[in-house]
Amino acid sequence: MNPRRWWALGALVLSVLVLGFDMTILNVALPTLGGAVHASNSQLQWIVDAYVLVFAGLLLPAGALGDRYGRKRLLLIGLALFGGASALGALVDDPGQLIAVRAAMGVGAAILTPITIAILPALFADKERGKAIALVTVGIGLGIPLGPLVGGYLLTHFWWGSIFLVNVPAAGLALVAVALLVPESRDPAGRRVDLAGGALSTVGLVAFVYGIIEVPDKGWRSPVVLGTLALGVAVLALFVAQQRRSRYPMIDLGLFGSARFLWGSTTATLAGFALFGVLFAVPQYLQLVRGADALGTGMRILPLVGGLLVASPLSERLIHFVGNKIPAAAGLAVIAGGLAWGARTGFDTGYGQVAAWMATIGVGTGLALTPAMDAVLGALPPARAGSGSALTMTMRQVGGALGVAILGSVLAGAYAAQAPVAGRESLPAAAAYAARTGDPAVLVGGQHAYLHAMDRVLLVCAAVALLGALSAALFLPARQPSAAAVPAGEEESVHELARLA
Repeated sequence: MNPRRWWALGALVLSVLVLGFDMTILNVALPTLGGAVHASNSQLQWIVDAYVLVFAGLLLPAGALGDRYGRKRLLLIGLALFGGASALGALVDDPGQLIAVRAAMGVGAAILTPITIAILPALFADKERGKAIALVTVGIGLGIPLGPLVGGYLLTHFWWGSIFLVNVPAAGLALVAVALLVPESRDPAGRRVDLAGGALSTVGLVAFVYGIIEVPDKGWRSPVVLGTLALGVAVLALFVAQQRRSRYPMIDLGLFGSARFLWGSTTATLAGFALFGVLFAVPQYLQLVRGADALGTGMRILPLVGGLLVASPLSERLIHFVGNKIPAAAGLAVIAGGLAWGARTGFDTGYGQVAAWMATIGVGTGLALTPAMDAVLGALPPARAGSGSALTMTMRQVGGALGVAILGSVLAGAYAAQAPVAGRESLPAAAAYAARTGDPAVLVGGQHAYLHAMDRVLLVCAAVALLGALSAALFLPARQPSAAAVPAGEEESVHELARLA
């Protein structure tokens, strides 16, 4: 076993930490960016969407390329792309250039996300894998709320380009650490790259995710939404058919026959959906209802991270005693309870109670994600860890995009049903009307309406988390059967992978 594996893990955690806060740092910077580069609302939307679409479309090909050409090599390329594009982002002054930069960052993120997870089986034996996953989970969890915190601080004290420049030293440090500490690993069988499958999966996922992204603005009945969703489904169906016939498929569809892979991926996806509900609705509540600024909002979300930090190491220990099923199901049940508690938030509810239910959700997330991802990695043949991890991450990404559409529709509908006519478009519109007319009643009415809408979003997420808890309890195996740990025909690949590591 590699004696430097824990130092190598530190390099991987640093990589996902950068990705985590980059997911949310842009949220607080969009108004500033709009003025700095003279971007229209549609261009601001594309600054966000370019990253999301490229990221979603390239996850599957990136995982397969890592298996074929070497995961360390791909990880270095991903870090260089992400860091280099971030440096360019701090220098551009045109909306089109910034959109291109964000797309390039999406390419780097699409490489880093599955490859980081896929390297873990090459570094750690089964006994240590849970601890490694827990630390990676903490890295991701820390990064997400750090986005508003770091973004708010940088925009307060520096110019707008600093939100991109902050990625450069972190990516550079991670690149050096990966180069020195992480061993190379790949599929020793040297399977041919499935170019046709890569093209089909990319087109299908980009079309499908784009259709979902457009739902909040255009509605479910829009020809653009229906057309792109239909195109995405059709191309993805063609991709599945092509994979069944291909001699060298990009992904192993047989993985869905493994209960550990299928329900581990499903559990992680549903836990992520529920967590997204909090990160989608609560920051706006803290800013627009409670009056916190961007920096204060990031600080007030920290109880969520605290719960995650406490529970992730605990879940790793539980895996050794009771397997994956109990902590995964219990974690999702705790998430559901925390969300249901949060849905009882009233206009006069103190922040202490809000912090408590956010911490509860963090605890549940830490309990659920580590055993879910441990189950997934335990079901993957080591030689195909890249493509298998990419498949899981793609499920989570598509689930997150669906969350944008579904929860966005729930939030908008519930808000419009309760808001005053003058502020029915949105809570910021109600605030602007109140400032213009001097009528605070419209703002107060909008705040009450938003709180009602947030409660509905949290209830939907609670129902999804409860469904995940039941699914994990019923279908997720507690442990990997020893006979299935290494699929037939993979023994030679495993020995060769161990030699390479």
